[in-house]
Amino acid sequence: MSTPSGAPVVGMVGAGQLARMTHQAAIALGQSLRVLAVRPDEPAAQVTPDVVLGSVDDLDALRAFARGCDAVTFDHEQVPQAALRALVEAGVAVRPGPDALLHAQDKLVMRRRLADLGIPVPPFAEVTSAADVKAFAAEHGWPVVLKAVRGGYDGRGVWMLDAPDPVLIEELLAAGTPLMAEQAVAMRRELAAQVARSPYGQAAAWPVVETVQEDGQCVQVLVPAPGLSEETALAAQRLALRVAAELDVTGLLAVELFETDAGLIVNELAMRPHNSGHWTIEGARTSQFEQHLRAVLDYPLGVTTPTAPVVVMANVLGAAVPPEMSVDERLHHLFARFPDAKVHLYGKAERPARKVGHVTVLGTELAPVRERAALAAEWLSTAVWSDGWSPHDGAATAAPTERGERDV
Repeated sequence: MSTPSGAPVVGMVGAGQLARMTHQAAIALGQSLRVLAVRPDEPAAQVTPDVVLGSVDDLDALRAFARGCDAVTFDHEQVPQAALRALVEAGVAVRPGPDALLHAQDKLVMRRRLADLGIPVPPFAEVTSAADVKAFAAEHGWPVVLKAVRGGYDGRGVWMLDAPDPVLIEELLAAGTPLMAEQAVAMRRELAAQVARSPYGQAAAWPVVETVQEDGQCVQVLVPAPGLSEETALAAQRLALRVAAELDVTGLLAVELFETDAGLIVNELAMRPHNSGHWTIEGARTSQFEQHLRAVLDYPLGVTTPTAPVVVMANVLGAAVPPEMSVDERLHHLFARFPDAKVHLYGKAERPARKVGHVTVLGTELAPVRERAALAAEWLSTAVWSDGWSPHDGAATAAPTERGERDV
């Protein structure tokens, strides 16, 4: 099926902010993005005209959604394998395919496959009882990272154990949560290498970035990863490209990495647009969202060159106590101070620690760009300037640039 202009229809399972931003990229390409939403108020469903309401657990809804799509892809991985394989058997172009996506759905499957390929991963073991964790710690030491094998994100589904906790483990297992144990990695920092791969096999990589985490959740992305040697950056890109090829990924692949004294270790995989790539909307010649559409439709891929020497993306998180000031008013004050800040709000209700948007700032030096991005994101979250600035300070119509000039 195609649009009236003849452009294809891409179906995206899920209607969160990733689908919302993919829809924006589809508009520029003349395409139609259809989304499968659970509720009509989800971020993408608010802005996309082609919405099918249904659950990923409802095969009939998935089939109705996929009917007429040139390709079906995802803004999350939580789609049952049986349903994905039923779509493939019906002739639907599911990208990435079920065999590839399984490695982003199941951490134990992913760890075993990467280990078999000789790709560095932390020591790990399946957990079927509290005794398994105790035995793992006897070999690898405490603390032990306990993980839910399926699901979990932004620190959810991860428990750091400094000692045996049989009550927690048995409660999780009794609730049907499959578990695994990992050695806690002594790392310098976390990195992400993002690549795209088409069914034809063409691949492209963006610069390696540093992801700054707080309480298990990404708060900033620094582009390129500061102080990263060219040798290590190339190694990370090659690793991500190899994983994409070995697993036969189509579309985007984000490889989350630990940088350690001994080298790079793979932490997680995501086969969809990813938080570590939001900076590409303004910061790269081809955004991750446009590239994902190109890849799943087997178009030639776009160049990934950055548009500025330094890019910083800061997530806007819901505050512990949502501010009384409206988002609209917060935007007025933000743009008065930082007219160069690029803001993306997701149409989500604010609640503590929820990702409700992000801010991107471009420049030439990391420190001032990072400061501006952090201040902007904090203001949108809390309506408080941590540096004491006030819109009455006389800068409401003249915001300082990175070089200290004033943009009047």
